[in-house]
Amino acid sequence: MPIALRGALLLALWGSLSAIPSGIHAEEPESKVAETVKQAPSITRFGITWHFDREARCGVFVNGDPWVLGPVKVVSVTPAPGPAAKEARTKVEKNRFGDASLQDDNRMRNGSMVLLQASNKQGFDSRARNYSPELSVAFPYTLEPQRSLISTKSVDTFPNPNFLKGHGEKSSSMLETAAVLTCLAEPPPADAFRPCYGGVDKPLYRAGALKRERLLQLKPVASAPPLEEYVGYFSRPWIEYGATWMQQATAPNLNRPNYGREFARVVSMGALHLLLDHSAQEKEPLLVGLVQVGIDLHGMTKIGLNYTADGGHYSGRKFPIVFAGWMLDEPEMLTVADRVNFQEDQQTYYGRSFFGQTALFQMVTHHGPRQPYEEKDPQTWDEMDKRSEGYRVCCNANAWIGEALAARLLGMAPAWKHDAFFDYCDRWMSPEDAEIAKKRPGKNDFQGRAWDGFVTDMWKAYRANGPELKREGPCRKWVWEGAKGQWADNPRPK
Repeated sequence: MPIALRGALLLALWGSLSAIPSGIHAEEPESKVAETVKQAPSITRFGITWHFDREARCGVFVNGDPWVLGPVKVVSVTPAPGPAAKEARTKVEKNRFGDASLQDDNRMRNGSMVLLQASNKQGFDSRARNYSPELSVAFPYTLEPQRSLISTKSVDTFPNPNFLKGHGEKSSSMLETAAVLTCLAEPPPADAFRPCYGGVDKPLYRAGALKRERLLQLKPVASAPPLEEYVGYFSRPWIEYGATWMQQATAPNLNRPNYGREFARVVSMGALHLLLDHSAQEKEPLLVGLVQVGIDLHGMTKIGLNYTADGGHYSGRKFPIVFAGWMLDEPEMLTVADRVNFQEDQQTYYGRSFFGQTALFQMVTHHGPRQPYEEKDPQTWDEMDKRSEGYRVCCNANAWIGEALAARLLGMAPAWKHDAFFDYCDRWMSPEDAEIAKKRPGKNDFQGRAWDGFVTDMWKAYRANGPELKREGPCRKWVWEGAKGQWADNPRPK
C-alpha cells in the first residue's frame, strides 16, 4: 500500500483489535480496547505473522503495534527466516570512499532479533557485511516478558523505491519492512505507547498524558505537503540497532529513512505539521507516531546507543526524544543531552571563521577524527577540509532547519541545551551568509534555504515568532585529543 494511502487510512485503523479464528491482524479496525482482546494462535502486523504454540492473549498499543502476554513460545514467523536460494547472487559494489556495505551471502533472509544491547551488528539479513548469525533468532523461541521480537521481510532484488521521495529515489536496503512484537507480563493500559523495541526496561508511557495544548495552530504555507503523507511516514517502527553507516543497507524501505539527512527532513516536516491548524483528530496519529519514534530512540540510548557525528548519517535523532519528553513532561528524555552525544550538537560550536561568522560547523569524524576547518583560509584547505565543507553544504544544516524552527516555536530550545545549533541554523538561513558562501570552494547553492520548500517557507513565515534563546548555562564544543574525543568549554562570542 502506498505510504500516503496508508497514512490516510491510519485514523480508521487506530483502534484496538479482537481475536478472530485465524489469528489477530493488527491492521484490522475494531472498536474494543486492548484489554478486551482474548485468545489467538497468531498475530500479524505489516504482513509479518508470529505463530504461537497455543492460543495466547494479545492486543495492540495505541500506535497499533501488537503485544502478547508471556512467556509465550513463538513456533514460527511468516515470512520464514532462513537461507536464500543457492542460485541467488548479490552484486557487491564499493562507494566513492572505497567501502562496501554488502556481501554475496545467502545464509539469512527475513531474520528476527531480540535486541538487548545496542550493537553495530545485526541478524536480519546476511547480505550486509555487519551480519552476525548468533544475533538471528532461531524458532521455536520462547519470548519472555519485557522482551521485544523484531521480525523483518527481506527483498529479493534491489535497488527499490526509497522511503522518502525527493532525493535518492532508489534504496539499496535489503529489507522491505519490519514489525515488533512486545511481550508483557500483564495487559497494558489501552492508551499505552509501545515501549522501546530494545532492552528490557520497558516503561509504559500513555497517550492520555500528552500535553496536546502545547501544539500550535499556525496557518499553513502554500507549499505544505499533505498531512496524510506524514501520518504514513510515522506509521511503522523506525528500527535502529546501532550507529553504523551500514544501516543504509538494513533500514526497511517501508519503515524509515536510511540516511541521516532524510531522517531529519522527515522529522522536521512531521513536527512542523503538528504546529499547523489541522484538527486535533487529524493531528493525533502523527503526534502518536512522532512521540513513538522519540520513545524508541530514547530507549535505545539507555542500552548504549550514541549518535556521534559522522558525515551526514545521524541527524534527526535528538528532536524526537526531546519532543516526546516535552509532550509527556518526562524529565529523563528532556535531559538526554546530558548523557548522549548527538550529531547536530557535535557538529556546531562557537568560534570565528575566516569570514567572520561565529556559529560554525565541523565534520567531527569521517574515516577517523577530523579537526575544525572554518577558521582557516579556504585557499589553504586540504582534501579533508574540502570534504568537510562538502558535507556541511550537502547533508546537514539544510535538513536541520525544520527541527530548529519547531523547537523554537514550541519553547523547547532551553531543553536542547546547545545554543550553537540554533545560532548555526540562523546563520545558514541568512541572506548574508549565502553571499559569503559564494567565496568558498565547492558547491554552495544549498546555502540560505532548507532542503524542502515547505520548511523554507515555514521559516520565512514564522521564524520571527520563535522566542529568542535564553543564553543560560555553559556552551560546549566537541574536541579531539589524538583519537579521544570529549566536550570542552566553548564560550559564547561577545
